[in-house]
Parts: sequence; C-alpha cells; structure tokens
Amino acid sequence: MNLFVKLKTGLLSFVSFMSFSSFSCCLLCCAGCAGPQLTDGADEHVATVGSVEVTAKLVDIPGEFPPNDLYDYAYVLKYEVQTTHRGQAAGAILVGQYNPLKPRNEAADKRAEDIGGNVTEFRVGDVHRLALEVPIDEYCMAGIINKYAGQTDAPIYWAVWTNKVVQ
Repeated sequence: MNLFVKLKTGLLSFVSFMSFSSFSCCLLCCAGCAGPQLTDGADEHVATVGSVEVTAKLVDIPGEFPPNDLYDYAYVLKYEVQTTHRGQAAGAILVGQYNPLKPRNEAADKRAEDIGGNVTEFRVGDVHRLALEVPIDEYCMAGIINKYAGQTDAPIYWAVWTNKVVQ
C-alpha cells in the first residue's frame, strides 16, 4: 500500500510539473505572437537631427521606384502630418526619401552620409516618425524624382531619419 501511495504521489507530481511546464511554454511562446511592439518611433537620432520632426502617415507613393543600379536618387512621397514634434509642418507634406528601395539603415552613402532609420520598406498607410530638413535641394546631392512637380508650390522636405511607428 505504501508503494502505491508513493507511485500515485510521484505520478501526480510529474503530471502537475508537465502541465505547469506546458502552460509556461505556451505563455512564453504566445507572448511573441502578440504582434509587433507598440512604438512611437522616437529615438536619439530622430529627436536630434534635422530641423523638423513629425509623425506622419504615408498617403501616396506615385508610381514605382526605379532600380538603384543606375544612379542614386531621392523619390518624393506624400505624407499627412499627424503630430509636429519640432519645427513647422502641417497637413499634407512632400518628403524626398533617398534611395527608397534600400532599408533606411543601409541607405547612407557618400552623397547622403547622415540619413538612417529603421524603416525597411515604404508602404502606403504606414506611419513614420521623420526628422526632416527643408528645402530638399539644399541637402540632397542626387537626382530628385518628383511626380508632384507643377501640382503645388509647397516645399519638399528631405528625410534625414525615418522610423516606423506601430500604434
């Protein structure tokens, strides 16, 4: 009888341990499934470079980006400002992104040494925290593709730093 009680107690302890272990494993695994971590895109770069800092939604990419194998360029995109953190910008703004096919952390080169960020691709609807300079032609040393030319006389901003915002 004593052996039976020990076996039963040992088996219950083992089952309890396995249940707890499985439950703990599920909690740890599911914590990673909760989706991307929320972030306002702020970091030491976006908060200090450029003369303007905004959180803005990318509302238009006019056409396809050309390949980067022939030349370097800035491509002008349309954003809708949600919040201005520094400087002056409001409403719809035009922003030149240097070599937009490259992730922002790989886009800097001898023509644009100080650009960066954590955005890996540009998609309409994404929200970005942007550090900007204006006007673009005082900062961009490459060709500028502006498909909005002639539609507005608003200034075109130069994207210095571009971080993704996850809301």
